[in-house]
Amino acid sequence: MYDEREDKFNEETIPSNEEIIPEETEEIIDSEEAVESDETTEEDFDNEEDEEGESLPFAKAEVVRLMKQNLDRDKMIRERVKVEMNKFLGEVLEKVCEQLNEYPYTTIEYEMLKESIYPYQNIERINEEKKRILMHLHAIKADCDALSMDVKKTLKLKDVHEEEEDPAFMDY
Repeated sequence: MYDEREDKFNEETIPSNEEIIPEETEEIIDSEEAVESDETTEEDFDNEEDEEGESLPFAKAEVVRLMKQNLDRDKMIRERVKVEMNKFLGEVLEKVCEQLNEYPYTTIEYEMLKESIYPYQNIERINEEKKRILMHLHAIKADCDALSMDVKKTLKLKDVHEEEEDPAFMDY
């Protein structure tokens, strides 16, 4: 609703153009800029550096916020760590997109994304599987070495000189 009293009040508090002195407005603007420059935060400073220097794939403030959310409260993050984490996340995104580009379809479906991000989401399980496989291979190797030694001991013929051993079964 329109209220005439508000209009009169606004007219009284706002000086006319003739009453404003340019020198005073410059001083006010300068003092406001000084206050604003004193209040710049670390994130503002970081954003200014990004604009001047290298470009990052994601907003640094968002990456830092997520990092702080997942780190202990007493941890401080160096500037280089913030930048490198941002770059790393961009590289992961690029690799996932490269894998998504390998599909012949023009529309990317959720199943395709799940398949592309599988290694990143299941890295712990993949590492455990790798350890299990390596342990199994070591056990197989030990069995092969034991069989090789057993064959050398039990199947010797006295009359025949041993031919040169197979390098695959040589003792190390």
